Amino acid sequence: MKRILVPTDFSNHANHALHVAAQLAKHYNAELFLHHILELPMHLIDPMMNTSTKESLPETLVFMKAAHERFEKFKNQDFLKGITVNESIGDNDLSVHQGIINACKDNLTDMIIMGSHGSSGLEEFLVGSNTEKVVRNSDVPVLVIKKEHLTFEVNNFIYATNFDTEDKPNIAKAYEFAQDIGANLHLLWVNTPGGFKTTRDTEQKIQQRISNLELGNTITTIYNDVSVEKGILNYAKSINAGLIGIGTHGRKGISHFINGSLSEDIVNHANIPVLTLKI
Repeated sequence: MKRILVPTDFSNHANHALHVAAQLAKHYNAELFLHHILELPMHLIDPMMNTSTKESLPETLVFMKAAHERFEKFKNQDFLKGITVNESIGDNDLSVHQGIINACKDNLTDMIIMGSHGSSGLEEFLVGSNTEKVVRNSDVPVLVIKKEHLTFEVNNFIYATNFDTEDKPNIAKAYEFAQDIGANLHLLWVNTPGGFKTTRDTEQKIQQRISNLELGNTITTIYNDVSVEKGILNYAKSINAGLIGIGTHGRKGISHFINGSLSEDIVNHANIPVLTLKI
């Protein structure tokens, strides 16, 4: 991992993500790419209200200058010393999440690390957060940070999986990341009443999927709960996990509306960092 994208609105949550990104950048000797979506007033972007592009240009430059000044403050924090930090600014001609996805592609970044306070209730149902939209659309891993981690240390890292063939590459990636950060990897199967499988059948499937993977001392666990989401969160709490990993199919449109997304629910409701990997 050599290039890490950190979207920022200069908030505390964004700074929490930057703290973690800085620690991983030092570990991997990677560059950081900070990206800010410039939120312009409506009269600068609404053609029905904007009478002259020429007249709006000076105002746009003012907002650009202010953003660069905030970048300078952000970049001058002590924990970023010794790290190459790049900055870029996008405008809100695009949605925030699409601007982040584009910045990831433009800068060829290997991971996105972003802060989130989560969402719930009506906001989650109708709109969803920018974070979960990035999770849904990103082709690279997304690490979501919920709170401040002055030292990002993970003893136990859970990767929740159904051990299907399509998730096998991500199991290997999760193990590699666990090794990189010095964490114990727990491969978790959640058994639910609606999708019940016997322990024997489950163990056979697990062995079939991981038998030719070099996973060291990985811990595999079959955990019973009323839903997969609750099983992941409850198991994480029971072992004091520092990180949850999960694959995402990136469902969109009507498919996403009907099926929802377990990875986005975990991102919203977990109170510890979540790493999503595209299946």
